Amino acid sequence: MKLIVALGNPGSEYARTRHNAGWMAAERVIDRLGLTPGGSKFHAATAEGRVAGEKVVLLRPQTYMNRSGLTVGEAVRFFKLEPADLIVLVDDVNLPVGKIRLRAGGSAGGQNGLKDIQRVLATQDYPRLRIGIDPPGRVPRVDYVLQPFSQAQRDELDPALDRAADACKTWIDQGIEKAMTTHNGE
Repeated sequence: MKLIVALGNPGSEYARTRHNAGWMAAERVIDRLGLTPGGSKFHAATAEGRVAGEKVVLLRPQTYMNRSGLTVGEAVRFFKLEPADLIVLVDDVNLPVGKIRLRAGGSAGGQNGLKDIQRVLATQDYPRLRIGIDPPGRVPRVDYVLQPFSQAQRDELDPALDRAADACKTWIDQGIEKAMTTHNGE
């Protein structure tokens, strides 16, 4: 079984903000993988299906970014998963908009959702797919991530969201190493 967790903040005021790039990617993943949305579990909106014979559950935590570990911890324990069976979709201010980067593990890199997940799992060794949202420049980071993308950024972001969905499919079908080799640098 594979678990995809897309980080973001609930509420219409956050729907198209930079911090919700993970949720935007989740919409593409649901479409690309043919997952069926419905209901909630583990303090998250859910979508489920089968991909290449593998059960796949996608979660969008409804706990706000800084408490994402609650959802991940409950789901990992319930499904009895290893960290390698989880991938987290998350925004990254250190990547240019339009870029994605997969890693098998690593630091939170200042991302509070990842920090909380690592605290709950007591490891940083789980796959994550970072979606570039551009550095904030002179705007304070907290303000920048909670603002919507500019139209120019949106034009760059849309194809990256499709690549993120493709990367999730490769991860499910062939593992994180193949997904990194195939999709990093796109």
